[in-house]
Amino acid sequence: MQNTSTEHPDRIPDIDYRYDSFDNGKVLHDKKKGHLPAMGWNSWNAFGSGNTELLTKAMADKIIELGLDKLGYKYLVLDDGCYKEERVGGRLLNEEGKFPSGFKALADYIHDRGLKFGMYNDIGTNLCAGAYVGTCGHEKEDAASYADWDVDFLKVDNCYYLWDNATFSDAANAKYVFAPAIGQVKICFEGDKETTADKSKQDITFADEQIFTPGVNMTTEGDGFKTKTIEDKVFFTDIGTFDGTGPARTPYGCQSGEVSIRFNAKESGNYRFTIENIKGKEEGLGSWLQIAANNTDKGGETIYLFDGLLEGSEDGAISEDEFVLFLEEGSYTIRLMNHRRQENTLFSYAKLLEGLKEAKKDHDIIFSLCEWGKTQPQNWGKKVGDSWRILNDITFSVGADGDPGNAAWINDYTCSVTSQYNKAVIMDSFAGLDKGWNDPDMMVVGMNGLSLTQQRTHMTMWCMMNSPLMLGLDLRRVSKGDDLYEIIANKKAIDLNQDSLGIQAKRVFCSLLDKDFDTEYVTSNDRVDILAKPLSDGSIALSFINLSADKMDEEYSVSVKKVASLFEGRAELTAIKNASAYRLENIWTGEESRVSGDEVGISELEPYDQVTLKISPL
Repeated sequence: MQNTSTEHPDRIPDIDYRYDSFDNGKVLHDKKKGHLPAMGWNSWNAFGSGNTELLTKAMADKIIELGLDKLGYKYLVLDDGCYKEERVGGRLLNEEGKFPSGFKALADYIHDRGLKFGMYNDIGTNLCAGAYVGTCGHEKEDAASYADWDVDFLKVDNCYYLWDNATFSDAANAKYVFAPAIGQVKICFEGDKETTADKSKQDITFADEQIFTPGVNMTTEGDGFKTKTIEDKVFFTDIGTFDGTGPARTPYGCQSGEVSIRFNAKESGNYRFTIENIKGKEEGLGSWLQIAANNTDKGGETIYLFDGLLEGSEDGAISEDEFVLFLEEGSYTIRLMNHRRQENTLFSYAKLLEGLKEAKKDHDIIFSLCEWGKTQPQNWGKKVGDSWRILNDITFSVGADGDPGNAAWINDYTCSVTSQYNKAVIMDSFAGLDKGWNDPDMMVVGMNGLSLTQQRTHMTMWCMMNSPLMLGLDLRRVSKGDDLYEIIANKKAIDLNQDSLGIQAKRVFCSLLDKDFDTEYVTSNDRVDILAKPLSDGSIALSFINLSADKMDEEYSVSVKKVASLFEGRAELTAIKNASAYRLENIWTGEESRVSGDEVGISELEPYDQVTLKISPL
């Protein structure tokens, strides 16, 4: 295999990496399906870049002492801060002050205890904390190192990514992932010389030049018509994939902009495209253009005509670029677009996965994509990853040895339990055993800032949503049977997350909505949600969640049979549909009860609290 380029975005090697193929059902480089959400411990929330070999060994020993391994917590993952600041001879090396024995020795220590070893890197040039050791251009060597170190889990970040304006990279890299603003487009038939000469003898007239103008006979897909006017000329802008890093954008609907032109090619041959445009290097305005044609006479088959960086004119100035492109006779939708933000990122993750599979063919490594939802990974992550982050970090106030760090229930940005939950809770259609899992980031149980009630609800949310359960606290603060232990070691909650059916809970009710409970993005926390999750034993878990600071005294209920019908074809729920009574088990209190009839509900919910019931047919 060849490494990715550090000089330019790589050529997209085949159609399976393309935007139009994200839903074709194909995975790349033998990515394994069927993994349940990963469970374990990650060093970042507890120690930031200050994690050490001794601390990691202490966490491994504590997992065994607490019996957390028997509940499924298997992976110990070293996050940022474990490598030397730069490569040595092109290779990754351990930071000797923190990890004096080396990574292979640490992996052996962890494996000897029946646990699994995980590490961290970045698809950019640097790690998020700054070390100049990202995998970009080094995928083959790094994959070999991870194989040598017996790594079972790899978390890969997205900072300093060269081919996007990622968090710490040059913002001007937006030139690669947005098209120029598009103005008037002219298309005329040229034909090649031989064809033109032959046809001219038969008095055949070629098609006249056709002119397409924004807002008249050119349309856009995405967030409606985004235009700018310069010198009385109209230009379409924001042609590219919209940034999903923050909590403002819903995961549903069109996540990128395109310009479309309906065009009829009367003859097969070369056509001259003259495209008026404005180039730039900022979010929404770039210099990379893709031109594709969907042949409506052949069922919409996509033909890529051009894919490259347009150079040679001043940023912000109106210019014209010409392309001579071959079209067969027929009717087309001509698409002016730039999907490279998603395609580039997919390619870089896929290249590392290719290296991992090549270095250790039979090793079934867990591949955790940590690109914070920037490129809408819910669309493409299933092709390479076992999970994909949906937003930026759940907290930026991480801990240190002796300091638990801080977390929040609510925050205007992503740094809270509810910011992550509000997006992940409506993303069930993107997840599954045949795809992978939405990742609302590591658990913040045990950090300062959350009450025990909020932490129990947080644990419930992540379990119901089939989120990876990666603990992020210093486990030395936990004793068997204490409040923190009772939260992270609740087997009945974990069983929901690890159920073999592998179905993320669906939101079936939201007190702020009248419909579209499972797809409408709601960011106000003054509400009650009801989540439903079918289980492999024919039961259903129902979770009633109060996100607000106020006690809810209203009665909330759902029809069990209607809920069961929402999972038709995905779960065997015949018994529960036919039952006239149900057994209810509260997964937190252990309380059991029976109810007759079809409705199951509650009459009150304390602030930030939840009631989660396992409903079995009688």
